Amino acid sequence: MTADPPPAPAGHLDPGPGWQRRFWAIFMGQALSLTGSAMTQFVLLWWITDTTGSAGALATAGMAALLPQALLGPLGGTFADRYSRRLLMIGADTVSALCMLVLIFLFATERVELWHVYTMMFIRSSMQAFQAPAAAASTAMLVPAQFLPRAAGLNQSLQGIMTVAAAPLGALAISVMPLGAALGIDVATALLGILPLLLFRIPQVRVPRDQRAGVWAEFREGVRLVWGHPGLRHLYAVLAVVVLTVMPTFTLTPLLVKTHFGGGPGQVALMEGLSGVGMILGGLAVVAFAPRRRVVTVLVAFALSCLAVALTALAPGDAFWLAVVWWVVSGVTFSFGNAPMTAVLQTVIPNQLQGRALSLLSTVMGLAGPVGLALAGPLGEWLGVRGLFMLAGVLSALASLAGFFSPALLRLDKAPVTPPADARVSSEA
Repeated sequence: MTADPPPAPAGHLDPGPGWQRRFWAIFMGQALSLTGSAMTQFVLLWWITDTTGSAGALATAGMAALLPQALLGPLGGTFADRYSRRLLMIGADTVSALCMLVLIFLFATERVELWHVYTMMFIRSSMQAFQAPAAAASTAMLVPAQFLPRAAGLNQSLQGIMTVAAAPLGALAISVMPLGAALGIDVATALLGILPLLLFRIPQVRVPRDQRAGVWAEFREGVRLVWGHPGLRHLYAVLAVVVLTVMPTFTLTPLLVKTHFGGGPGQVALMEGLSGVGMILGGLAVVAFAPRRRVVTVLVAFALSCLAVALTALAPGDAFWLAVVWWVVSGVTFSFGNAPMTAVLQTVIPNQLQGRALSLLSTVMGLAGPVGLALAGPLGEWLGVRGLFMLAGVLSALASLAGFFSPALLRLDKAPVTPPADARVSSEA
């Protein structure tokens, strides 16, 4: 029996002629920018690992990279629906590049301290709170409705390409140049990401100025949209628990490689790079097959990905190759689940509310991540990093499978979500 086709995206505008050139220019610019940012994250996390060797220090870095997105996410999402998403993306990328210039100066003058790195990660994360919802809501308006699931798959493949390139580039940069110079790559790629945004316009559904409410009132519309729909509410809850339990493993991966497998930055780069290949394959599989039962795909794929995280830590210390295999499996299955989830949200949520709804998801996950990291610090010291990985993988897999107990969640992709009765949804291109 063939599943019903997904509904047309709510509030979708025709991108018009020439959409391919515009989409690919912005897509490639963002690909370069994100790769530079991911490389920088690798370099900084390894510097913290090598300097401190502390799970607590890495957990603090993870919180600095996540907490601002959680706190400012609602404001960023409201701004993404209220103002020009293109300008928000340009501004956020510019500030992030300036942060890197500050760190470059500190490393070059040998004045850098741990709190400097935490501070710059905090500011960059704050900018992500504005850039991420603007970028996610813009994607739905850059392509025709029928291309939207494949665009989500391409974006997921981009995450894989970013991972593949970032870890080897980071390890290479550390080995051949000072840390400050390595961070300069991020500045260059940020400028390449901004350039297409200066050249191309992004269609956007907006509420006319004379119908706009205050920022707080518009934010409440997004909250009511999510809370008032059981399927969305249950999806957000499942994702919050998954992130709370599994997020610490991604931050503590360098420590697992160093303490259990006796590896260095090259081994971390190999592990992350091959995982990125898996993410590319998972994203391309979504592009090719565009799964119809998207919610089921999300839950099963996330559960398998989390179990693979636990199996990674189960590998013996002299079998690093086996850990890499399971880490790659985790990347493939995560990518195959994350792309359909994005497509579901972009399809069922009206575009003029997407910035707020998607930023709420970022807030939920952004709050869950730091909580998980705060617990991971003492748990990692008590259980050891290997035991923490196994516990996190099993608990997050069970949380994913718990979604099957929600009929409303399983029906989420069958029809568009109805906006709140008093939401201002008149639109202008």
